[in-house]
Amino acid sequence: MEKLRNDGRKFDDIREVRITNNYLMHAEGSVLIEMGNTKVICTASVEEKVPPFLKGSGTGWVTAEYGMLPRSTEVRKIRDSSRGKIDGRTQEIQRLIGRALRSVVDLNILGERTVWIDCDVIQADGGTRTASITGAYIALIEALKRMHEKGQLNNNPIKNFVSAISIGIVDDDIMLDLCYEEDSRAQVDMNIVMTDKGEFIEIQGTGETSPFNGRELQDMLFLAEKGCKLLFKKQEEIIGDIDFIEKKS
Repeated sequence: MEKLRNDGRKFDDIREVRITNNYLMHAEGSVLIEMGNTKVICTASVEEKVPPFLKGSGTGWVTAEYGMLPRSTEVRKIRDSSRGKIDGRTQEIQRLIGRALRSVVDLNILGERTVWIDCDVIQADGGTRTASITGAYIALIEALKRMHEKGQLNNNPIKNFVSAISIGIVDDDIMLDLCYEEDSRAQVDMNIVMTDKGEFIEIQGTGETSPFNGRELQDMLFLAEKGCKLLFKKQEEIIGDIDFIEKKS
């Protein structure tokens, strides 16, 4: 009889994914993404300027901020504003989200504009950074569509889909899309960011309690690709074809 996880999933199953588009009324793009019990609000806001290092270059920018609400976790998390500084984990994650989205955007087509991505975790049960990337991509697309409708974009800056998934080795078994209970006791913990072309944007892998070998790495990457493909389908159900602007001859 096949072993099942605590929530009844098979080892190669992702959690149930629920995506609510246009979740907020003010942002150019907004999404509530739920992966199992993890819930993240992702927004995309367009600003008609770029950071000083890009001023006058004709090139745009996509950047991200990430945060967890105090009771998104079992024990209240102190707000960064109360501490007076952003913690290292938060900085790492928001940089990851920014890199992931910039990798699939032609920043020259964007023009001298910044798209701010905000990912706010309202409930955490593992995989908050990967859910943020998957949801933020949809919010970004919706913001770009709105720019096109306003006549601010004549060409499509999006090159590929992008999604992210966690994977790890728990009790000597490779498991896809870890919840917190699994992640907290994982021997190996990885986060994978991919495009729909099968290309890797980021591979974050750590032997938490034991090392892993090349065969295990290959098996994890193969299974992560399966998970990302499922997420691409979910994204496509919401946004449709990414070629939302007819190419000019």
